[in-house]
Amino acid sequence: MEALKQGADTLFILLGAVMVLAMHAGFAFLELGTVRRKNQVNALVKILVDFSVSTVVYFLLGYSVAYGTSFFVGAEQLAARNGYELVKFFFLLTFAAAIPAIISGGIAERAKFWPQLIATAVIVGLIYPFFEGIAWNGHLGVQSWIKAATGAEFHDFAGSVVVHALGGWIALPAVILLGARSNRYRKDGAISAHPPSSIPFLALGAWVLTVGWFGFNVMSAQTLDKISGLVAVNSLMAMVGGTLAALMAGKNDPGFVHNGPLAGLVAVCAGSDLMHPLGALVVGAVAGGIFVFMFTLTQNKWKIDDVLGVWPLHGLCGTWGGVAAGIFGSKALGGLGGVVLGAQLIGTSLGVIWALMGGLLIYSLLKASMGLRLSQEEEYDGADLSIHKISSSPEREANW
Repeated sequence: MEALKQGADTLFILLGAVMVLAMHAGFAFLELGTVRRKNQVNALVKILVDFSVSTVVYFLLGYSVAYGTSFFVGAEQLAARNGYELVKFFFLLTFAAAIPAIISGGIAERAKFWPQLIATAVIVGLIYPFFEGIAWNGHLGVQSWIKAATGAEFHDFAGSVVVHALGGWIALPAVILLGARSNRYRKDGAISAHPPSSIPFLALGAWVLTVGWFGFNVMSAQTLDKISGLVAVNSLMAMVGGTLAALMAGKNDPGFVHNGPLAGLVAVCAGSDLMHPLGALVVGAVAGGIFVFMFTLTQNKWKIDDVLGVWPLHGLCGTWGGVAAGIFGSKALGGLGGVVLGAQLIGTSLGVIWALMGGLLIYSLLKASMGLRLSQEEEYDGADLSIHKISSSPEREANW
């Protein structure tokens, strides 16, 4: 029976890893559909190469930083318990690799290729796993301190803060240091729209992410005996809440409509194992509203050219999710309890501060040493031709 359980657990978390791996295709197509046609190839290449770099760095360093487990042992030892520890690494790697995939959308269309790969290596090897170890593995006694101060540990079941808020808040300094895309904000005060190149591809990316998210959330149980249908239904309710709120707040704009479910899913990750489904619906709806309002504000008023709105979507909705777990996870609002708002505020704040500091340090150093941005001519030609020497539709250009 023990051997059967080990095999079942390994298969369970492997399926989760594959589902979240598929989400990276969602990141790629969401970015491809949002950027202009001359930057589509770059969007696809970045996500795949960032994932590859993340895999190597997380295997060699990041997983050890977070969990103290080294893979520098014999294959016989690694294969113990049906290789469960290896598959757990695969699953958690897909979370870690989401950080550079998130950042990629914010800095799209004008960022250099190689400096971002260096940033990916540092973020996935050190910045992300350091906080991951604190939140999910009790490092440095921070969780014990939070529990002593508030009565409960910081709770983040599937990464509203650990993954999404960190990714969004790391991206913010990168976006600001890069500056807006050329001609996005004109001297006369006019704003060039730079509309998405393909709503169908944007929608495809959103759908792939949405489907994969059920692996992201449900399989965060990590063993079959801990699986919860509550997590699945709460994810569903938050998804539709975010969609409907974005539909109304965004006045039926398809870009907002297809980012709405992502906002809801980002927010519900932290408390998806605790909330009542109606609470999850509210959490998702609030997140959908946050995304539309803050995306519009950052783009049009503050003139922060965050191309895919990754700071509002992941940074702010992830922050809301961390706090919301302490509100809607309470028994007073139909949740399972065991969570305290004070602990959620402390843990979420620590994540935001750490991400901001890490993002600012990494991208400031890269800007000073290598530069972050394509030249004006390269940006005008597009990242596809400037970096990859081919466009998304070369046969059409040949016919011209």
